[in-house]
Amino acid sequence: MPQIFQRGANLVPLKIALIIGAFATCAMGAVWMYFTPKYTKVGYQPAQPIPFSHKVHSGQLGIDCRYCHSFAETAAHSNLPSSQVCMSCHSQVQKDNPKLEPLRQAWASGKGVEWVQIHKTPDYAYFNHSVHINRGVSCVTCHGRVDQMDVVYQAKSLTMEFCVDCHRKPEMELRPLDKVTDLGWKAPTDSTELAALLGKKPEDLKLKAGAKLSPTNAQEIMGNHFKVQRGVHPPDSNCAGCHR
Repeated sequence: MPQIFQRGANLVPLKIALIIGAFATCAMGAVWMYFTPKYTKVGYQPAQPIPFSHKVHSGQLGIDCRYCHSFAETAAHSNLPSSQVCMSCHSQVQKDNPKLEPLRQAWASGKGVEWVQIHKTPDYAYFNHSVHINRGVSCVTCHGRVDQMDVVYQAKSLTMEFCVDCHRKPEMELRPLDKVTDLGWKAPTDSTELAALLGKKPEDLKLKAGAKLSPTNAQEIMGNHFKVQRGVHPPDSNCAGCHR
């Protein structure tokens, strides 16, 4: 019987299927990588040389973030506290606590404590810390409720999508400048209180006096006010805004 199909012709569909399968596997792997905590670093919680509790210092004692991170509102990059800052308290408070021995050694040697950095912007992305703080973006936006953490971990993804989403609706993250480091603060949901905060009357905001607003609506009204007042226009589609 004469051969109708050439030998090996049935291998062509198999090769095509294998190629498609390989591409699909790679695509699934990329999606898995880029959307898992391992890639975004969400939950990253390295051990530190000293068991420093933000929950105690920031939450219970109410120490302002800027006491330790003193460059947060004045420099492009925030800073970790020097041993001198820590010893300004711990030369008297718990000065013999064995857990603070690394601090005492660093202080005696004139060096800083070798803290493990948790939050880091990629080198190819430009981020100015002071610009965000001075426009009213709270620490909680990027760092989460650090004041409730015994051991600090990365709470937000800090991916490009995370940044772009905020740039597209900055009003949802803006607040009074004196509330930037008050991580648990929320916009008042009473229309009269909200208007007073903005130096206005409820009718100026097209609201009825004493009306109850949803937290989202209250934040949006307040944020839009500050957005106009402070001239907030972050880049949301221009790559050069963050990649310089």
